[in-house]
Amino acid sequence: MTSAEHLLLFHRGTFAAVGPSGDITGARGPSPDGLFQRDARHLSRWQLTVDGTVPTVLVPASEGPVAASVLTPRGSRAEPPAHTVFREQSVTDGTFTDRIRLTSNRSAPETARVALTVDVDFADQFELRSDHRWYDKPHAVRTRQVHPDGLEFGYRRAEWHSRTTVTADPVPDAVEETGSGARRLVWEVELPPHGTAELTLTVTAHPHGLPERTAAPPADPADPVAAQHTEPVGHAAAPLGPAAAGGRWPELVRAAEQGLSDLAGLLVPATGPDGEELRVPAAGVPWFLALIGRHALLTSLFALPYRPSLAAATLPALAATQATEADPSRIAEPGKIVHEVRHGELAHFRQVPYGRYYGSVDSTPLFLVLLGEYTEHTGDTGPARRLERHARAAVEWMFRDGGLDERGYLLYRPDRGGLAHQSWKDSPGAMCFADGRRADGVIAAAAPQGYAWDALRHTARLAATLWGDEATAARLTAAADDLRARFIEDFLMPEHGFPALALDGDGRRVTALASDAGHLLWSGLLGQELGEQVGRRLLRPDFHSGWGIRTLAAGQDAYHPLSYHRGGVWPHDTALTALGLARYGLHEEAAEVARGLVAMAGRNGHRLPEVIAGYGRADHPAPVPYPHACSPQSWAAAAPLALLTAVGAGQVDAGQVDPRPVDGSGPPAGRGGARAPEVPGQPPEVSSSASAPTAVQA
Repeated sequence: MTSAEHLLLFHRGTFAAVGPSGDITGARGPSPDGLFQRDARHLSRWQLTVDGTVPTVLVPASEGPVAASVLTPRGSRAEPPAHTVFREQSVTDGTFTDRIRLTSNRSAPETARVALTVDVDFADQFELRSDHRWYDKPHAVRTRQVHPDGLEFGYRRAEWHSRTTVTADPVPDAVEETGSGARRLVWEVELPPHGTAELTLTVTAHPHGLPERTAAPPADPADPVAAQHTEPVGHAAAPLGPAAAGGRWPELVRAAEQGLSDLAGLLVPATGPDGEELRVPAAGVPWFLALIGRHALLTSLFALPYRPSLAAATLPALAATQATEADPSRIAEPGKIVHEVRHGELAHFRQVPYGRYYGSVDSTPLFLVLLGEYTEHTGDTGPARRLERHARAAVEWMFRDGGLDERGYLLYRPDRGGLAHQSWKDSPGAMCFADGRRADGVIAAAAPQGYAWDALRHTARLAATLWGDEATAARLTAAADDLRARFIEDFLMPEHGFPALALDGDGRRVTALASDAGHLLWSGLLGQELGEQVGRRLLRPDFHSGWGIRTLAAGQDAYHPLSYHRGGVWPHDTALTALGLARYGLHEEAAEVARGLVAMAGRNGHRLPEVIAGYGRADHPAPVPYPHACSPQSWAAAAPLALLTAVGAGQVDAGQVDPRPVDGSGPPAGRGGARAPEVPGQPPEVSSSASAPTAVQA
């Protein structure tokens, strides 16, 4: 979805996509519009007419927590419009509010006929994608009822029941049928000379599976930020503080604060192991306003030094959804951390596998990394003690079903009914050779091996220091050492001095030069000399576009600048590389990477999108959008926080950021006290989260 097509309003698991006038047309395909909650569209038509015509847009709906537009009926120079329409729309938890204010432009009284055509199709988001799939819905019934103050739309299929209510103040003068199932609310609005009249409409979603709610009071446009981002979880939207604003890189701080604001709006409800209510970062709007394990974990890692409350919520939420038994239809295996949790109709009836879907090989090790990082960063041992059983189950999954025992690596098989690939690059052609051929068979992707190595080391420390289990600590440490040695031998492409993207089902190196090597720097899997070599290679022009690191280096047959995972530039992927560069002491290179992302954010209202096209800054002076990118998106929103850390721009002390004298042109200030290297020439045990980097000691 691009900003040119629809404006997005989002808050607490609810989002609305509206057109420039504030209308909703029922669009499907790559850019659907409507009001959405829990994977269902709760408003599919919302079209305003004044005096029988569609108003002209003078000012299109604006960015921000309140979408404000200015409309007029048709007019001419000789006879300008009789009145002007000022429209303000906002979203809160499960509620969409539309304020329509008519102002007369004439000195005589007049009457305006205002009509709003409304409908709800209750479509599941998976139905709306342009993938040519059709889903049977036997015995589904839709209802429409007129109430004294508005309308109610209902949908029932077996035990599934959803509703949408529309209330109006003042109540409409008439409710008309349209012949299509939609209803038309009509007002005859009397306007005094140069006077004003206002209509307020509130749409409330009542999705299946949530307790009944009453219509919320309309949000106050005078306080849109409070209406949009009042959050109990760690005050996620609070600014970084006055000290940060006075730093020498205010553009980075501004991007970080925009990211925090977006993260506050992307928090969705979840439940912990004991039924406690939580708020966790969803992946992104519009397609992934849901708990996606990998996204929530990396987002929480990026934000850990600044908002540890995100990790404190994400860990128990994922523990509560950890698989406890095998279910091949969902790729569930005991101990595995969930990939995706959906609440829509198709997931409920198992027509798609994503109700609880376990199609990721990396969520489980990342869960262990976050648990270890949270414990070390905060000193709070409560989660590590409380979730010991879940952590042990996750480790055992890595050995038993994940592939460490079978082949020495985390492995996955393509899922015919779900995802073809189960690393972060999960599109069908993502795992490819340099010539574009696709990798087949059981895949060992490179990036998850780095996560696995880090997870084994973190869990070994937890076992030794908190669980009193030296035997497990020794076992996991030995497994980590074996994994590192084996990885270099099997994955390194000597002709490039660079790791392969993956090993295919025959154990062959998948030869595409890919950004996943930056993830290996972040985890610390590579030795010092090789890490520096790989880091500098990622800064060459075929990889670094000037905005960020391409997912595949340009010049390979497999590269395409408009490909999701074979040429696009992902801010979170680039931010991981920046953290990895800093980890290996490549501070100037980390600052260069940060400068590109900060420039990208500055061209987009300080917000980083999910992904952009791979075109370089020499090709076009502005970032070229990827046409189907989610924005806002959680790990992109958190990427500036990772950059703050990677360049040493801030340390957290009592909730304040202590700015360092950086502007992207000099070496960062790191946090001291790094452990000495375990192996000569290897990077020390510095944090793989977004905690401050430390240069490798000679």
